Amino acid sequence: MPRLSSPLTDVKPDYDVVVVGSGYGGAIAASRLSRVKVNSKTFSVCVLERGREFQSGDFPDTLNRAWAETQVDTPSLRFHSRTALYDFRINRDINVVVGCGLGGTSLINANVVLGPEPDVFNDKRWPQQFRRGLWEGFRRAWTMLAPESYPEDSPVLRKLTALERTADYLIPRSGGGDFFRPPLTVSFTPGHSWAGVEHGACSLCGNCVSGCNYEGAKSTLVTNYLPDAHARQAQIFTQVGVRWVEKLPANEPGGYRWRVHFELLDAGREWFGAPGMSVRAKFVVLSAGTLGSTEILLRSKNPEFEVSECLGYRFSGNGDVIGLAYNVTDPLHAVGFGRRAMTGDPVGPCITGVIDLRGQPHLDDAMVIEEGSIPGALAGLLPGALGAAALLYGGKSGASISHSFREEMSRLLRYLRGPRRGAVEGTQIFLVMSHDGAGGHMYLKDDRLRIDWPGMTDLPYFAAANRRLDAAARELGGTYLRNPFNPISVHPLGGCPMGENVDHGVVDHDGQVFAKNGGHHEGLYVCDASVIPRSLGVNPLLTISAIAERMCAILATGLSDGTIRCP
Repeated sequence: MPRLSSPLTDVKPDYDVVVVGSGYGGAIAASRLSRVKVNSKTFSVCVLERGREFQSGDFPDTLNRAWAETQVDTPSLRFHSRTALYDFRINRDINVVVGCGLGGTSLINANVVLGPEPDVFNDKRWPQQFRRGLWEGFRRAWTMLAPESYPEDSPVLRKLTALERTADYLIPRSGGGDFFRPPLTVSFTPGHSWAGVEHGACSLCGNCVSGCNYEGAKSTLVTNYLPDAHARQAQIFTQVGVRWVEKLPANEPGGYRWRVHFELLDAGREWFGAPGMSVRAKFVVLSAGTLGSTEILLRSKNPEFEVSECLGYRFSGNGDVIGLAYNVTDPLHAVGFGRRAMTGDPVGPCITGVIDLRGQPHLDDAMVIEEGSIPGALAGLLPGALGAAALLYGGKSGASISHSFREEMSRLLRYLRGPRRGAVEGTQIFLVMSHDGAGGHMYLKDDRLRIDWPGMTDLPYFAAANRRLDAAARELGGTYLRNPFNPISVHPLGGCPMGENVDHGVVDHDGQVFAKNGGHHEGLYVCDASVIPRSLGVNPLLTISAIAERMCAILATGLSDGTIRCP
């Protein structure tokens, strides 16, 4: 597949639209807005992405390569390049993992395409007008993403079979629920995406969350929206870190409203104190994700550019909880193959089943439980790490406290027999999404984004998820290993939340940024997960895509019929 990005030497000084970020919000904005014509002139669109461009074959498949593609930001230190693929943010109360690259987190997510239950959108935190056109946004996103479930006639996956057994145990005890195979952004037969990109069939290797190296079988944004934008002459630039946006005087020549300030990453310019770079735009769409868009707006604030006091608030981890059923007697094949040749039973896509415990009398009691896989690049770490965790704070469910020396040695050897034998081979990964109240707060400290959420682990959802996962592990005959560190979210939401007005949100229902003293900052939009004002309780990629489709439809219609002033 031809590269989509261009060298930065091709950047122009001015564009009609600058899109910051290339995740679901940014890719959709680039695709849709590159189609807009005003007075018979097609909009010029520029995409600025912090990460690098990856293609099939580029993703890490060994531990050394995975470590080289890992960046870690802690309160005191940063490790590795800001363009590394796996972006870990370590904070006092909650940790976050996001993807960094052209296509954003679509490169390393678990592919699940689910919408939240309708009651989520009845929350008063959403603006009243938001529901208008939302379902059309969902329909359009679904059509473009073209998801499909793991086929019934495909090879049996032991981790999926184990999850179904867990569902038979948990659902009757939860007063209702369902088990099903969710739609996935994975292709199970060769073909072409709607954007004309050729793809192969899923190899069932289990490496979805480290990046798909198999002919584009994982339908990331590099296979659909981004090549569509590129085909329509949108320019895409990678390894560009946007720092802040500047509001230009009303009399700026050409009607340009904004200047986007950025730096070129991994080029060595920072060692020489090189000046920053910038482009002008009539419209700016911030789509750098919950962390990135919030950080850019926080850094951009000044007396001439003031925004809502809600900026940085309503951060949600989407009720994410991760746990393991460890040392189950039956093999479950939940560790991907990495560089190792695939032999024996397949692992399958990262997630293939859902225990749906939504539809509860109280929305905040709802959750979904999904199985997962660990990418093969990390396989070598697992026997020692999980064995140590089990010895330190685990306990075989239903086992006697007293064991003979022979039993203990047998147990220890099972822990250490390798990633595809013994205890690790009998490990089920559980991923929970629920409702956490969106009580987190993001702010800048030493020019870096930090997240605070005191008391998060005391919230009811956290204990409820761990109780259910412990029961699931017992039913499978394993040890429940809960995450021993801070809660980890792979679905951060909020920070630039929607609201009815500037007192209740950072942006309005169509994503335009409120001015603090009334009205809007004309031409400045946020279009990504950061506008979502609460948890969704399911994997958010479909909802983010639907919101982006809706926002872009409103903006494009307004530009075409003149209701939104275009300089």
